[in-house]
Amino acid sequence: MDAGTADSIADGVSRQLDPRWITVQRVHAAIFITILAAGSFVAVVSVWVASGILALGLLLLPLWFGAIGALAWHLQRWPAIAYRHTWYRVDEAGLEILRGVYWRTITNVPKSRIQHSDVSQGPLERKHGLGTLVVYTAGTQHSEVKLPGLEFDTARRIRAHLLPRDEGDAV
Repeated sequence: MDAGTADSIADGVSRQLDPRWITVQRVHAAIFITILAAGSFVAVVSVWVASGILALGLLLLPLWFGAIGALAWHLQRWPAIAYRHTWYRVDEAGLEILRGVYWRTITNVPKSRIQHSDVSQGPLERKHGLGTLVVYTAGTQHSEVKLPGLEFDTARRIRAHLLPRDEGDAV
């Protein structure tokens, strides 16, 4: 990847994540809710059977269905909402990430503070052609900044832009 290709990503324009990220997040949510539902169902039935009270089951099971249903609905709806409130911008100074629906967080990562960076892919990200850019900086707070939901080649181009241009290993 040449410097011209890497620098074309650093135009200072705010961009959203790849829309396929919504699907990946929904699959993660479905896996989570399935495991939670199975475990909590066993717990609810165990409490019901251990109590020996028929009416307790008539109370617990509808509450369980309602709680799991509401959580499942929320977990399937949330990725689209979070997607609309997540942006990133790459320029010559570095990387800026804006995220948050209720509480807004703006994370600026100057190129001068970056120690190294990675692009990773989990199985679901790989299936959908996505990747996570991970930038490591000096310091304790925000020393690892992750930007998931990028198209894999875009993540690699941002990483190439953020890498130092000199060949030396300065301290």
